[in-house]
Amino acid sequence: MRMKMHMAAATLRAAARHMAATTLRAAARHMTAATLRAAAGHMTAATLAALLGSVSGLAAAAEPAAPLAVIDLASRDGAASVRGTWRYSDTRIVPTTFRLPDAEGQPTGGPTETYDFAPHAGAADFDDSSWPVLDPSTLAARRGHGRLSFNWYRLRLTLPEQVGGVAVEGRSIVLQVTLDDYAEVWVDGELARPFGVGGGSVIAGWNAPNRITLTRHAKAGDKFTIAVFGINGPISDTPTNYIFIREARLALHPGSPGPQAVVPQEVNVLVTRLDPALDAIVPPNTKLYKVADGFEFTEGPVWSRPEGALYFSDPNHNTMYRYSEAGTLSVFREHSGYDAPDIKEYGQPGSNGLTFDRQGRLVINEHGRHRVSRLEPDGRITVLADNYRGKRLNSPNDLVVKSDGSVYFTDPPFGLPKFFDDPRKELPYSGVYRWRDGRLTLLTTELKGPNGIVFTPDEHFLYVDNWDAQRKVVLRYPVRADGTLGPSAVFADMTAELNGAEALDGMKVDVAGNLYVSAPDGVRIYSPAGKHLGTVTGPKNAHNFAWGGADGRTLYLAALSGLYRLPLLVPGVRP
Repeated sequence: MRMKMHMAAATLRAAARHMAATTLRAAARHMTAATLRAAAGHMTAATLAALLGSVSGLAAAAEPAAPLAVIDLASRDGAASVRGTWRYSDTRIVPTTFRLPDAEGQPTGGPTETYDFAPHAGAADFDDSSWPVLDPSTLAARRGHGRLSFNWYRLRLTLPEQVGGVAVEGRSIVLQVTLDDYAEVWVDGELARPFGVGGGSVIAGWNAPNRITLTRHAKAGDKFTIAVFGINGPISDTPTNYIFIREARLALHPGSPGPQAVVPQEVNVLVTRLDPALDAIVPPNTKLYKVADGFEFTEGPVWSRPEGALYFSDPNHNTMYRYSEAGTLSVFREHSGYDAPDIKEYGQPGSNGLTFDRQGRLVINEHGRHRVSRLEPDGRITVLADNYRGKRLNSPNDLVVKSDGSVYFTDPPFGLPKFFDDPRKELPYSGVYRWRDGRLTLLTTELKGPNGIVFTPDEHFLYVDNWDAQRKVVLRYPVRADGTLGPSAVFADMTAELNGAEALDGMKVDVAGNLYVSAPDGVRIYSPAGKHLGTVTGPKNAHNFAWGGADGRTLYLAALSGLYRLPLLVPGVRP
């Protein structure tokens, strides 16, 4: 026990030297009161002060108060109330190959033989339709084959309007699963593992409950995909029993409005390497970290180098946020894109794409106000463009600033309530525009849904991609001396590869000229010659991203409800 106390204290002291107080507070919430009391005897006053919380308060967080209401997911009525269907599969151990560690401990050495398991069923879109359906009341039945044994339980659920007379709206929803013997729990394709913390998505302990907050501000109709990976244990002393679920429930607690920064925590990431050139871009032991969550839809990020902070939009929530490298999250601008009486008709009224001009001023695409604006140092807003030849713009989406100060932006109708059929739409096309010194020039109308936009590092070419399920392409335009565009060429066509309604979104380039494209299967990376080098796939689809960090080698991903960071080996081109 004394050794554990010293280790806890040492860990906290080391953390205190490298973390902001807010990060320490967040880390402390994951520790038990007993651990903190024991560690406190070995901490300096400064370290303790950095925690900024009482032991009793932390204990309350570790042992949640009685819920307002509970849904028993291991009962027929409970599962039916969330329209949930449990499905099941055993797993099998399969041989595979990997690489030996190099001198730095990274997997780049010679080939080696090892083992994996199948299926990998944690992804949100994993097809489990062929799996047998379980009666929820049989979750406690023994499953697996005993001894060294693993399995999967999957459940898709939809939150109802009420639970036991308690309204779901605005509540925190906590999933609790207790599996005999160990469990890992994936939520919407994500397996988060904060360093040094047990429980949550990863193994909590011997027959210990996994507790995961699905949302801190629920809405009726919210959907979640749960995948529970069952482990028969202890593994080093293979047991003479089987796997079963002791408990599965949803608990309603008082909500906490607004997104939150989290202690940066590693999450699952898949790298598909199609060409050796990707090895100079994406590390061999790739890491992806969640840094904030609880948003409705993150978009349009840009890094401020002077501040060491990321600005980004939540167009659905009509809010602009600021995330600092120290780990703090704050609201930067409310009503970031619209504030008119008909705002409730809009799905995405807020700001979208953001960038900085050559003077360091923030340039903003405002969906609901149909305009591109600039935030001046004194806080005033200057409207750069809101119409073309007297007709209102659709909903400016993404943008990039050229070295001569020109602002290039895309203008699809995706910020309008009814998109292409919206009566507010005045222009008959979706355009790509150039603004310079008060003059707006229409450059092209050839794409139905022009979206992401970025220059090559030398600005000789402009890339524009297309949000169109029928034509998922990236076009490359030569840039003429006067700033207009020459005829386009198809740089990449993903239509045949990528099925479904999702299409292409934000884009960025690195200093070597490689192009990064937000695609339905992840962040696709293309060489300057148009060769698909590989794809980085996180738990949630990134719709846009920005280069950040002191050295510009970190790609911040705006991925649906979360904000993530991806350390890479090459710096990006930043405003």
